[in-house]
Amino acid sequence: MEKRITSLQNSEVKRLVALTEKARDRREQNRFVVEGVREISLAQQSGYTIETVFLCPELYKPETDYPINLTKENLVEVSAEVYNKMAYRANDGGVLGLAEQKAHRLDDLLLPNKPLILVLESLEKPGNLGAILRTCDAAGVDAVLICDGKTDIYNPNAIRSGVGCLFTNQIAVCSTEEAISWLNQNGISIFTTDLSASQHYHQVNYKNASAIVMGSEAWGVSKAWIDAATACIKIPMKGRIDSMNVSTSAAILVYEAKRQRGF
Repeated sequence: MEKRITSLQNSEVKRLVALTEKARDRREQNRFVVEGVREISLAQQSGYTIETVFLCPELYKPETDYPINLTKENLVEVSAEVYNKMAYRANDGGVLGLAEQKAHRLDDLLLPNKPLILVLESLEKPGNLGAILRTCDAAGVDAVLICDGKTDIYNPNAIRSGVGCLFTNQIAVCSTEEAISWLNQNGISIFTTDLSASQHYHQVNYKNASAIVMGSEAWGVSKAWIDAATACIKIPMKGRIDSMNVSTSAAILVYEAKRQRGF
């Protein structure tokens, strides 16, 4: 590979652009693009393999709090024109990386005695996923289960909106059936959000091992989660609409659980 790229027609430039734009390419190559100083640093700290770092000297802005491991073997310099072609967003620090995906298996999760888990079923918008992962990092949620996902967790907008919290959370990707079976096997109570629920979210006890289940933006949770629920819960709605953005709802529920646990 060249150590400096100045041509927009370079094969690596075309590959990075395709990985950014196409979920199919990410799946087939088992690779994705990490963009930004903080994001690359967090990915490396979380054990992700960053195969190549593309750095634009004219744009690069290192951050003391987020060091990046740069070696001669993995570093490629690019011109500003090339970098702007590859970049998903502006003002990201002038660096992006080609990374290998992880498996995200349920059996790989390391959990405390009474975990707090957030389950996300069939989310459609990567921006919502990123915002929720940011909340989970801030609140110290023990794991996030992505069930029957309609969005790719390696979508660049999920990474961007989550400011790298894809890498700071424990995540498992599985089917709804696998998640329900795993939660039951581990004695974890299931609290399913549902607009027709009779209990409000603050009326249940999250102090023991608990999983809070959020559904898709358009359709909510599937019947399987309602049938499996220890309790169905809802957020009181006092206005003229009957729901809030899923990332806002997730934040309300997660922080109520953390409040009950004394933060």
